[in-house]
Amino acid sequence: MQSDRPIFVVGCPRSGTTMLQLMLHSHPRIAVPPETRFLVPAYFSRRGYGDMRLADNRRKLATWIAEGRNTKFRELGIDAEEYVRSAMLGPGSFGSVIGMVFKCYAERFGKPRWGDKRPSYYRHVEMLMRLFPDAQFVHLVRDGRDCVASLKEMPWYKPDALHAMANWAEAIDFGRRHARKLPADSFYELRYEDLTADPESELRKLCAFIGEEYDSGMCEPRHIAELAVPKHKVWHTNTHSEVTTAHSGKWATRLEPWEIAVAEEVLGERLAAYGYELTGAPKADRQQVAGYKVEAAKRRSARLRKYNRDRLTRLREPGPIAALLTEGQRVIAGLPQQRTRELLPR
Repeated sequence: MQSDRPIFVVGCPRSGTTMLQLMLHSHPRIAVPPETRFLVPAYFSRRGYGDMRLADNRRKLATWIAEGRNTKFRELGIDAEEYVRSAMLGPGSFGSVIGMVFKCYAERFGKPRWGDKRPSYYRHVEMLMRLFPDAQFVHLVRDGRDCVASLKEMPWYKPDALHAMANWAEAIDFGRRHARKLPADSFYELRYEDLTADPESELRKLCAFIGEEYDSGMCEPRHIAELAVPKHKVWHTNTHSEVTTAHSGKWATRLEPWEIAVAEEVLGERLAAYGYELTGAPKADRQQVAGYKVEAAKRRSARLRKYNRDRLTRLREPGPIAALLTEGQRVIAGLPQQRTRELLPR
């Protein structure tokens, strides 16, 4: 039986996750939409929507997803009324209402399997496993110095280079943790540099992990970019070109000498562990290193606060959490195989 497990692409911002999203979306069986903005906010406000076993509560959540100002639902090209109807008639769990968006998106392209991409999901793997217990995760790793250099140039990224370094370190640390804790068939890592240097070999290995046959169209994601990348995201213009290694190593000319020194001092062990060569830059200024540590500590504190708040919510969940849309999800829940018409009545 062919897999219908959800696929989540994660990684530090500017790691090439949009390129990988398009590669997966180019597969004839998989649909991966542009980034949405509803999954994480919906999860952390789930108590406000109540028990999803009640159709009216499913309607309220689905309506917020479809009509919310910041959810990006409109960029998916899905009929809002049809989605809300499908959510109301679908299984009574929080994850099912969320997952139905992606299921509808996949059906728009006539595909049986869906995925999702958002770099910051690396922080929320545990949450995503609660929603989609059969999920598979693909962590894309890129040289941290290139990520920092690229983030600095993004119009939507306001923090400084030290914050960007802390962001990359956090993504790497979470990736290492997930690699240790998750089953081998649930978490997979690959490097951006390897993917761009030899797309076919890397994508064949990735397809083996997700349980799909490799398709040559995956190596030419530019053909789908026109359709799948929103026009306003001008920072993704590279996705409209051929896959290339030209964007690797640009940090050498795009970072200031002090930024290279700090990056190699505070990120050096992580960079070396992933095969990135260090320059042997002079020792970094103590104040700048201290500034990085402050940023890293702020991120840890913010994560801990959110985690502790969510632990309280988990003590009194408003209703079932795990999705019941795939065969794996239903098996885990102890339910029988579900026919398509039970999920999406016509």
